Amino acid sequence: MKPTRPYLTPYSPSVKTEGPLADWTVFCDFDGPLIDVSERYYSTYRLGLAKTEAVYQARSQKLPLQILSKEQFWQMKRDRVPDVEIARQSGLDDEQTDVFLGQVHEIVNQPHLLHKDRLQPGVRWALGLLHCQGARLVSVTLRHQDQVTDILEKTGLAPLFSGIWGTDDLALAYQNYAEVKTHLLAEAIAEHGVDRDRACIIGDTEADILAAKAVGIPSIAVTCGIRSANYLSQFKADRTYSDLVDAAHALLQNALCPQICAC
Repeated sequence: MKPTRPYLTPYSPSVKTEGPLADWTVFCDFDGPLIDVSERYYSTYRLGLAKTEAVYQARSQKLPLQILSKEQFWQMKRDRVPDVEIARQSGLDDEQTDVFLGQVHEIVNQPHLLHKDRLQPGVRWALGLLHCQGARLVSVTLRHQDQVTDILEKTGLAPLFSGIWGTDDLALAYQNYAEVKTHLLAEAIAEHGVDRDRACIIGDTEADILAAKAVGIPSIAVTCGIRSANYLSQFKADRTYSDLVDAAHALLQNALCPQICAC
């Protein structure tokens, strides 16, 4: 698959500060580290089942659905259980699964569900800390560019970012292609003139870790998003923390990125 050509929306933070992280660039994924998407993904799952059920009801066929709880569903997503297996455990056969997955891919990133997304706890504090200590913040995400920009503007966080790199494809965030994330990250590094020895990326999936390895910068994994700590461990991020607050605190406390680079 060819990567979607990204485009940049630059911001000029209103207050230029010096600090321990001056001259550092912290790339940050959007969904996961900043945004809790669990309710939207679970709602998509439930809607996908309901739409699939309606398709078969129109054919006078009743489906033996076994709807997973949110806790069951989200743990399976975090452990990277394939959607086909999630469908099977929900009572669908192969043909029904194809219908279900088509529904999920169609609706998961549609605007009418985006209100279910929430900022992760402590995100404002963590981003504010990194920014006021001199770090240049750049969001690199597979999320649609307009959605990211809109959410950051509505939450008042946009001025903290020097750049936002997204895509123009609604499906990429759900599909989580590592090669597309690598392309976006490489483009952002080139556009911003980033010193790779003074940069890192914070993300919650294997795509972030693999992209970091591909472009030669350290990766920080956070386990508050759509991948569990156990699943992420196989990709060997340079550091792993529970959330953006802990990651930001560690970057500053250890003075901070140099130690990461030494891993």
